[in-house]
Amino acid sequence: MPADSTLRRILVIKLGALGDFIYAVGPMQAIRRHHPNAEITLLTRPAYAELGERTELFDQVWTDREPKLWNLPGLIALRSRLIGGRFDRIYDLQTSDRTGLYHRLFWPGNAPEWSGIVPGCSHYHHYKRPTLIHTQDRQRTQLEIAGIEDVRASDLSFMTSDIARFGLPADFALLIPGSSLKMAVKRWPAEFYGAIAKQFEEQGLLPVLIGGTEDADAIATIKSICPTARDLSGQTTLYDLPELARAACLAIGNDTGPMHIAALAGCQTVAIFSTGSFPDKAAPRGDNVQLLVAECLTELSVETVTQACENLLTNSSARI
Repeated sequence: MPADSTLRRILVIKLGALGDFIYAVGPMQAIRRHHPNAEITLLTRPAYAELGERTELFDQVWTDREPKLWNLPGLIALRSRLIGGRFDRIYDLQTSDRTGLYHRLFWPGNAPEWSGIVPGCSHYHHYKRPTLIHTQDRQRTQLEIAGIEDVRASDLSFMTSDIARFGLPADFALLIPGSSLKMAVKRWPAEFYGAIAKQFEEQGLLPVLIGGTEDADAIATIKSICPTARDLSGQTTLYDLPELARAACLAIGNDTGPMHIAALAGCQTVAIFSTGSFPDKAAPRGDNVQLLVAECLTELSVETVTQACENLLTNSSARI
């Protein structure tokens, strides 16, 4: 469908988390292509405001403090801002109960055109919730209902940095052993990552460890098994991650934002998922991705992951 120049003011809502925001970049890019002349505003969490600005898709980026239902002054302020935006259409890419509430904040006046899951809205996307529909498929269908058919995977080329400061060799692999501590079920055992790191070292492939403060124990375990692994935990910015992924020979990671970034950046990626992470809904896709799923990640052997790594590296060499 050709670009639509009839709508002048558009709001895109995407709050987070990191992996979800990264996957929504593709739909955001599609919205901008479809509305090239519109003034488009992003509403997001403060943590992702800079990322939204860096996409260069938006004329403005608003941050959402997400007032609680009992915070009447906060809700009134949010309502005033939404109404004051005079939006012709709102694309709700968060599609949560919270953002459904934002549609109701326009009452008793008329809400703008709305793409989302609110019954009765102008571009209603109905699906059974909770859902196992993959995020990319769900958002593609949502935008098709609103007349946007050219929805591609997220292009992260805007996420750039100078990684020369790390002094890495040509041959290295990223190991991403963490995840939110609230979801320890997502973590493949750190000692297994250590065994993989040791194998990489023996093959002349430098293991490079990526993580944050919550991953300190896992990274310490890996370092105890493979002391020569390079620890970059706490040293990388969000924009370093795609650059490191583009330069790496391989990435191995749990269901966590940096792993999704590595996969979307085109790195050969072994993605490790427990069934509790709902891989049908959230796993990365692509010829560069080898997905490994187990009900209990302690049952996923080092040998299985090693074979997946070898398959990707072989296929990658064959394509060069």
